[in-house]
Amino acid sequence: MASEHSADVFHHVRDNTVFEVPQFLGGQWHIPQPFGESFPITKFMILQVVAGLLILLIFRALAQKVASGQAVRGRFWNFWEAIALFLRDEVVRPTIGEGHAHHDPHDGHDKHPPHDERGHSPAAKSRHPADKHLPFIWTTFFFILICNLLGAIPWLGSPTGHICVTGALAITTLFVVIRTGMKEVGPVGFWKALVPPMDVPAWLGIFMIPMIWVLEFVGLMIKHGVLAVRLFANIMAGHTVIAVILGFIQDTAGTPLFFAVAPASVLGQVGVGLLELFVAFLQAYVFVFLATVFISAAANPH
Repeated sequence: MASEHSADVFHHVRDNTVFEVPQFLGGQWHIPQPFGESFPITKFMILQVVAGLLILLIFRALAQKVASGQAVRGRFWNFWEAIALFLRDEVVRPTIGEGHAHHDPHDGHDKHPPHDERGHSPAAKSRHPADKHLPFIWTTFFFILICNLLGAIPWLGSPTGHICVTGALAITTLFVVIRTGMKEVGPVGFWKALVPPMDVPAWLGIFMIPMIWVLEFVGLMIKHGVLAVRLFANIMAGHTVIAVILGFIQDTAGTPLFFAVAPASVLGQVGVGLLELFVAFLQAYVFVFLATVFISAAANPH
């Protein structure tokens, strides 16, 4: 194991069946393998379960506070509530719109509806047509965010730094996009809408329409593939940079350069670490924003 690690400079950011901890704690914590080599349990699997449980605990408690009818108080709870409301009001609703839903102008969705004693309007309490996509967008965002943030804790790691994890998220998004489009405009209408309307002679359309459809279909696959690659590359690159900067300390140990390199490396790591916190939020937002755009395009093909 040690020889393999020495040959692989990326082993600190890869998935593994051990948690690497300081030497005074044993150096490595091996993960029990109840299923043997046929189904290995890795640290990224465990961290994804941890992320899921944290989401469940945080938002179940937050939902209970909201359902009580009382204003949510406390910086911790307001932090999560503010993010959820931002995604709803500034991303999902304006981007997806109302789709094919039609509302009577007198049904309470007027421009300036009355407000109750808590400052909430009846329209705000009613269900917006785009809100049906909120469970997926919220779950995806907070899952990615917490997975990213787990990488900021020493000796853990970011599951989103693995292409299999981000690939699974991208494939799930693709299924949601296709399902949304087929549900909104019908199976035939969704696949037909991949080709934009073209004012061309019939004889030319026979050749052009199939070719354009294939290009649009491939483009649909590529767009979701880019979702996976972008998230994976940004998270893995950040951790790799931190590992390289800290590696300078080990490489110069026992030389006069150590006293100059060590402080510079530590300061550089702190700076990159702060940048990583920003990237953790940014990449989660970028992923769900693009997912929302794709869902909107499927729900509103015209």
